[in-house]
Amino acid sequence: MKKAVFLDRDGVINKAIVKNGLPTPPNLLDELKILPGVKESILKLKKLNFVCIVVTNQPDVSRRKINKNTVIKINNFLKKKIKLDDIFVCYHDDKDNCNCRKPKPGLLLQAGKKWNVDFKKSFMIGDRWKDIQAGENVGCKTIYLDYSYKDIKPKNPDFVTDTLLNAVYLIEKLQNKKV
Repeated sequence: MKKAVFLDRDGVINKAIVKNGLPTPPNLLDELKILPGVKESILKLKKLNFVCIVVTNQPDVSRRKINKNTVIKINNFLKKKIKLDDIFVCYHDDKDNCNCRKPKPGLLLQAGKKWNVDFKKSFMIGDRWKDIQAGENVGCKTIYLDYSYKDIKPKNPDFVTDTLLNAVYLIEKLQNKKV
């Protein structure tokens, strides 16, 4: 079985657009800005033999604020630009009550099945409580990127830091301890 790092997209891989203290996704490819240290982070994770998988809620598609093809275009750009292994997307809104919308574990379970992931050796990195809860729901170690949004804080992330690169340094230290 493989070990994976599951990553939220907006706020972890690319800059979230903060409105009223809450993060929102870019609505156009032109608005997309990859965060500093992301390419380096993905390369480090791959050297540590992690599969790098984005799991992202994109409810603005069902809310008709963004076209699904635009989300696909943004995801394909990111996948190619920073060498992600895969991207799993939930296009539903809360009212749809699907199993794939984080904090439910559906996206991670789909990815885990496709990539033969051992969740106990894997990590979930996110900037919202829903990301951390989804990771906990499948048994991953969780790393919360705290950007001080006006949002509910996750209750018990395993680790808290402020950038993806710092999260990767933490993972690297943890991997080196196991050797």
